[in-house]
Amino acid sequence: MYVIIVPIQIQEGHREEFLEALMVDAKGANNDEPGCLRFDAIQDAEDDHRIWLYEVYKDEAAFKAHLEAPHFAVFKEAADKWRVEGIQGSARGSINLYPTDAEWR
Repeated sequence: MYVIIVPIQIQEGHREEFLEALMVDAKGANNDEPGCLRFDAIQDAEDDHRIWLYEVYKDEAAFKAHLEAPHFAVFKEAADKWRVEGIQGSARGSINLYPTDAEWR
């Protein structure tokens, strides 16, 4: 498996439009990519502009295929516009965004 954990800080005033693009990517990865085993988007409990992505792929080739998917392009455009650079740390006490609690299998 190939796993990535991505901390993202969203610029103030752009949360909703960023999350809209993120959901396109998250749902596309989970629904349309056989090599994507998991793509979770998690909101920090103390900062609703801090998002964590937890992604699990079959292998590095599956992750590279994800980077070429049309839904990833939607996310990348939003991230290029509204992501704050240089954010690091670990997700503790976070709130699940996708999949929703009802959608967990």
